[in-house]
Amino acid sequence: MLIMQFFWKYIDDLMGKGISITVILELLFFVSASLIPLALPLAMLLSSIMTIGNLAENNELTALKSSGLSLYRILRPLTGVVLLICLGTFYFANFVIPVANLKWRTIIYDIQETKISTILTPGKYNNQLDGYSIKIDKGNDSKFEGITIHDHTNLNVVKTVKAERGEVFKSKNGLYLFFNLENGQVFEELSSFSGTGSGSNSNFHPSRRYSFDDATYKIDISGFKMNKSDEDLFKDKHEMYNVFQINQAVDSIQKQTNAILNNFVEGLKNSHPYFQAHKFKHDSISLRVIDTMTIPNEIVKLSDIAIPDLRQAYNMSISKMRTSKDNLQSQKLFTETIIEEVSKFYIEFNRKFSLTATILVLFFVGAPLGAIIRKGGFGAPVVIAALLFMVYFILNSVGESLANEGVVSPFWGMWMATFILSPVAIILMRSAANDSKVFNKDSWIKFFKKKTKKDTTI
Repeated sequence: MLIMQFFWKYIDDLMGKGISITVILELLFFVSASLIPLALPLAMLLSSIMTIGNLAENNELTALKSSGLSLYRILRPLTGVVLLICLGTFYFANFVIPVANLKWRTIIYDIQETKISTILTPGKYNNQLDGYSIKIDKGNDSKFEGITIHDHTNLNVVKTVKAERGEVFKSKNGLYLFFNLENGQVFEELSSFSGTGSGSNSNFHPSRRYSFDDATYKIDISGFKMNKSDEDLFKDKHEMYNVFQINQAVDSIQKQTNAILNNFVEGLKNSHPYFQAHKFKHDSISLRVIDTMTIPNEIVKLSDIAIPDLRQAYNMSISKMRTSKDNLQSQKLFTETIIEEVSKFYIEFNRKFSLTATILVLFFVGAPLGAIIRKGGFGAPVVIAALLFMVYFILNSVGESLANEGVVSPFWGMWMATFILSPVAIILMRSAANDSKVFNKDSWIKFFKKKTKKDTTI
């Protein structure tokens, strides 16, 4: 289901490219690995509901409880297995998924770069295919109007094909581009040569022209096949890092940012007359000279300064203020960009840990639910697991969106679903262990009365 969702998202990039089956299989392999964070919580929730629900449906859970075992003791071996799965999930999310993301994003980029739309751009000639110059007047996808093809592959013949409309598609092996043309003409001009006639030399270009109603024109595009890009171009993305690389990247960004901000502040201070004078005072004048300095007898009055000089000084001050304002706004945008980039790294950092904790929480949600509903198999458990997973997915998406927008911190955004589902797991475990109804008002009143009596006794 998740892979089909991926196909629907990139269907336009994959269709009609003549991509080999090996490339498709390689893409699916890496995409499947990157989808584990979505598939594994659902798998854990569904499997826990089905397993415990099947035990309860066959009265095996009742037999275990009647022998003196509590639900907590029954789930202890499964909890150990789930903890091992959590550790394996963290290792997988930390070391395998970043590599898988790097691989499939590189493949998608290479596939996108082989679009026919990059070869055929309406309104201008395109010379990306060796030996051909192609122009179309208008159109999109694979249907175009006003097609002109100049074929220079044969040095002895200059061929021009014009058609009112046509359709373009690739061969299955991706080596040829076919034009299904309608209502057109073909012009062929041979290379010039000299002839002798009536005692005089003459140069001429033999040529021919013919029309067609429907025709197919084939172009060799073997040189335009999908090329593999350097993976280092995509390695600076936060999704490609593990937790150790994220820490190093954040430390490096913060050091560079602090250095840039310090240099900016120093430059701003050095451009101000007060700090210039202050620096000159400390650097050039000793304390002894200051003590022996005499204050001039004459003080320059504002009225003694010429009006043009005042106007020039006023304009210079305004210009400096505007420059300082622009510099501050640019520095503000730079700081906001850095904060957003660091936030993305922290989101990815918390994602790896929250995924591990979520699997454990969903197990303690699914196991008591299976004991309560007493249903196994692929009926009710699938429906309940799908609904709960939708709740988890919505909470996780909302938390990530809030973290990306800066409304909440990356920690609270990525751990939101875990923190909200944890009380649900505790309530369900308590109800299943005590064989009480989850939403029974009397049992909850009795529970709180016990708590109140204990507090009063203390």
